[in-house]
Amino acid sequence: MPELPPDLPACLEAWKTGATVAFALLGSYARGDAGPFSDVDVLRFVNDDKQEEEAQSFLIGGEKGVEAGEDRQQGRNIPHQWLIVRSTITPSQVESWFTEPGQALGIIDGLRRGKELWDPDQVFASIQQRAHRFEWTPEHQEKADQLAGKELVGWIEEAHKGLEGLRRNDTGRLLNARFGLSWGLSWVMRLHRGVLTTSDNTFYDDVINAVGPESRWALLLRRAFGTENQGDRGPLSLREVVQSGLLLYCETFQILKESLPRQDYALISATVRLIQTELESNDWAGCVEA
Repeated sequence: MPELPPDLPACLEAWKTGATVAFALLGSYARGDAGPFSDVDVLRFVNDDKQEEEAQSFLIGGEKGVEAGEDRQQGRNIPHQWLIVRSTITPSQVESWFTEPGQALGIIDGLRRGKELWDPDQVFASIQQRAHRFEWTPEHQEKADQLAGKELVGWIEEAHKGLEGLRRNDTGRLLNARFGLSWGLSWVMRLHRGVLTTSDNTFYDDVINAVGPESRWALLLRRAFGTENQGDRGPLSLREVVQSGLLLYCETFQILKESLPRQDYALISATVRLIQTELESNDWAGCVEA
């Protein structure tokens, strides 16, 4: 495991309260693949829901830290600092990890790879064992598809921004659309396929592999993120990225349409028809089609 901050044990002692029952390490330091700029993800488990608080960040090390290396421009050594992100986890939060699909997708695999820092009563060990036993059930899938439908409805506004941005050649609208039609749609597919990710950094490859790297959906996602070049033409333009994202919205609907909640289906399908009509009538889709 990469070297942890030498001051971390003292920080854990300072962060203990009467309600604290365990500390655990997640993320790259727990997996053993941390780099010099990786943050240290610390979970503080408490036994009282009233102790809930927002995640907090701390820099430790600095003047007292070990030297990280040489500043080649200044010709001097730089004291290393670690960014610590501390999250306080209540019993209700733990339960939501196992019952709510949107929570489970982002945390279960991390729990499986986590490391205990202080766990006198085996609280974290019990949670970790539960994570190893976790299975994606039909109940999870039903909840996930309900949430995916709401997400697709939520991104309709970005689809309209994309169409209007293309019509006006408006950079602001296109940038707004780009987020929902890439990040947003990748999350929709993660929900639908129940894609547990190792970390926030692997979601892109994880969801592409779940759908199929050679699938039309994966191709459009790569283009919606702008990670695929157009041969000798180089990177896609912002307009082409948004056009790909609009097509990705349509393709996502095609994959999910049999499982979408009835109350969301009409609105989403109407948006798909609008996108298809506008792209075809303006001949925008041709330059990004597979």
